[in-house]
Amino acid sequence: MAAPGKAGAVPPFLDTNVLLYLLSTDAGKADRAEDLLARGAMVGVQVLNEFANVARRKLSMSWDEVTDVLGLIRQRCTVRPLTFAVHEQALQIAPRYDLSWYDALIVAAALDGGCARLYSEDMHDGLAIKSALTGSRVVVRNPFAAS
Repeated sequence: MAAPGKAGAVPPFLDTNVLLYLLSTDAGKADRAEDLLARGAMVGVQVLNEFANVARRKLSMSWDEVTDVLGLIRQRCTVRPLTFAVHEQALQIAPRYDLSWYDALIVAAALDGGCARLYSEDMHDGLAIKSALTGSRVVVRNPFAAS
Protein backbone atom coordinates (compact mmCIF):
# COMPACT_ATOMS: atom_id res chain seq x y z
CA MET A 1 0.00 0.00 0.00
CA ALA A 2 1.41 3.38 -0.94
CA ALA A 3 1.85 5.89 1.81
CA PRO A 4 -0.32 8.98 1.67
CA GLY A 5 1.30 12.21 0.64
CA LYS A 6 1.84 14.45 -2.35
CA ALA A 7 1.28 12.70 -5.66
CA GLY A 8 4.58 11.53 -7.07
CA ALA A 9 6.58 12.65 -4.03
CA VAL A 10 8.75 10.04 -2.32
CA PRO A 11 8.02 10.12 1.41
CA PRO A 12 10.76 10.25 4.03
CA PHE A 13 12.15 7.05 5.52
CA LEU A 14 11.67 6.40 9.26
CA ASP A 15 14.21 4.66 11.48
CA THR A 16 13.02 2.24 14.15
CA ASN A 17 13.70 4.69 16.99
CA VAL A 18 11.23 7.19 15.52
CA LEU A 19 8.46 4.59 15.40
CA LEU A 20 9.16 3.44 18.94
CA TYR A 21 8.33 6.95 20.15
CA LEU A 22 4.74 6.25 19.11
CA LEU A 23 4.64 4.23 22.36
CA SER A 24 6.53 6.76 24.48
CA THR A 25 5.39 8.62 27.58
CA ASP A 26 7.32 11.62 26.21
CA ALA A 27 4.31 13.45 24.77
CA GLY A 28 6.36 15.78 22.57
CA LYS A 29 8.27 12.98 20.89
CA ALA A 30 5.17 10.77 20.63
CA ASP A 31 3.27 13.62 18.94
CA ARG A 32 6.15 14.27 16.51
CA ALA A 33 6.33 10.55 15.61
CA GLU A 34 2.56 10.48 15.06
CA ASP A 35 2.78 13.57 12.85
CA LEU A 36 5.52 12.02 10.68
CA LEU A 37 3.50 8.82 10.34
CA ALA A 38 0.31 10.71 9.49
CA ARG A 39 2.05 12.58 6.65
CA GLY A 40 3.06 9.29 5.06
CA ALA A 41 6.42 7.62 5.28
CA MET A 42 8.52 4.72 4.13
CA VAL A 43 10.04 1.97 6.26
CA GLY A 44 11.97 -1.16 5.51
CA VAL A 45 11.34 -4.69 6.63
CA GLN A 46 14.46 -4.26 8.80
CA VAL A 47 12.68 -1.45 10.68
CA LEU A 48 9.59 -3.60 11.22
CA ASN A 49 11.78 -6.46 12.49
CA GLU A 50 13.65 -4.20 14.92
CA PHE A 51 10.39 -2.66 16.13
CA ALA A 52 8.93 -6.11 16.86
CA ASN A 53 12.08 -7.16 18.71
CA VAL A 54 12.22 -4.05 20.93
CA ALA A 55 8.46 -4.10 21.56
CA ARG A 56 8.67 -7.69 22.80
CA ARG A 57 11.99 -7.63 24.68
CA LYS A 58 12.16 -4.13 26.13
CA LEU A 59 8.52 -3.03 26.24
CA SER A 60 7.11 -6.46 27.18
CA MET A 61 4.28 -6.16 24.66
CA SER A 62 2.25 -9.24 23.80
CA TRP A 63 2.42 -10.65 20.28
CA ASP A 64 -1.15 -9.44 19.69
CA GLU A 65 -0.15 -5.89 20.70
CA VAL A 66 2.96 -6.00 18.50
CA THR A 67 0.90 -7.27 15.55
CA ASP A 68 -1.71 -4.54 16.05
CA VAL A 69 0.86 -1.71 16.16
CA LEU A 70 2.78 -3.08 13.18
CA GLY A 71 -0.49 -3.30 11.27
CA LEU A 72 -1.15 0.39 11.91
CA ILE A 73 2.39 1.29 10.82
CA ARG A 74 2.06 -0.77 7.61
CA GLN A 75 -1.23 1.00 6.82
CA ARG A 76 0.50 4.39 6.90
CA CYS A 77 3.84 3.47 5.35
CA THR A 78 5.26 2.15 2.15
CA VAL A 79 7.29 -0.91 3.14
CA ARG A 80 10.55 -1.65 1.32
CA PRO A 81 11.72 -5.25 1.15
CA LEU A 82 15.04 -6.43 2.55
CA THR A 83 16.69 -7.61 -0.65
CA PHE A 84 20.10 -8.80 -1.74
CA ALA A 85 20.64 -5.39 -3.39
CA VAL A 86 19.94 -3.63 -0.07
CA HIS A 87 22.34 -6.03 1.65
CA GLU A 88 25.06 -5.35 -0.93
CA GLN A 89 24.60 -1.59 -0.66
CA ALA A 90 24.77 -1.78 3.16
CA LEU A 91 28.11 -3.59 2.85
CA GLN A 92 29.48 -0.54 1.06
CA ILE A 93 27.80 2.07 3.27
CA ALA A 94 28.75 0.68 6.70
CA PRO A 95 32.54 1.07 6.40
CA ARG A 96 32.44 4.24 4.30
CA TYR A 97 30.25 6.13 6.80
CA ASP A 98 31.29 4.21 9.94
CA LEU A 99 27.73 3.01 10.59
CA SER A 100 26.59 -0.07 12.46
CA TRP A 101 25.45 -2.94 10.27
CA TYR A 102 21.78 -2.40 11.12
CA ASP A 103 21.95 1.36 10.53
CA ALA A 104 23.64 0.69 7.18
CA LEU A 105 20.76 -1.65 6.22
CA ILE A 106 18.26 1.09 7.06
CA VAL A 107 20.19 3.67 5.03
CA ALA A 108 20.49 1.24 2.12
CA ALA A 109 16.74 0.61 2.19
CA ALA A 110 16.08 4.38 2.20
CA LEU A 111 18.39 4.82 -0.79
CA ASP A 112 16.78 1.85 -2.54
CA GLY A 113 13.39 3.47 -2.02
CA GLY A 114 14.53 6.78 -3.48
CA CYS A 115 14.10 8.72 -0.24
CA ALA A 116 15.85 12.08 0.06
CA ARG A 117 15.36 12.23 3.84
CA LEU A 118 15.84 9.65 6.60
CA TYR A 119 14.50 10.50 10.03
CA SER A 120 16.58 9.01 12.84
CA GLU A 121 17.43 10.04 16.35
CA ASP A 122 20.45 7.72 16.50
CA MET A 123 22.42 8.67 13.39
CA HIS A 124 24.34 11.92 12.89
CA ASP A 125 21.92 14.77 12.10
CA GLY A 126 22.77 16.27 8.72
CA LEU A 127 24.83 13.31 7.49
CA ALA A 128 24.49 13.06 3.70
CA ILE A 129 24.98 9.54 2.38
CA LYS A 130 25.49 8.85 -1.29
CA SER A 131 25.00 5.49 -2.95
CA ALA A 132 28.07 4.25 -4.81
CA LEU A 133 25.73 2.02 -6.82
CA THR A 134 23.13 4.51 -8.03
CA GLY A 135 24.46 7.96 -7.12
CA SER A 136 21.27 8.71 -5.19
CA ARG A 137 21.58 10.58 -1.90
CA VAL A 138 19.77 10.59 1.43
CA VAL A 139 20.21 13.07 4.29
CA VAL A 140 19.76 11.99 7.90
CA ARG A 141 17.67 14.33 10.05
CA ASN A 142 16.82 14.10 13.74
CA PRO A 143 13.10 14.83 13.86
CA PHE A 144 13.31 15.65 17.57
CA ALA A 145 16.14 18.20 17.37
CA ALA A 146 15.27 21.83 17.92
CA SER A 147 14.88 23.57 14.58
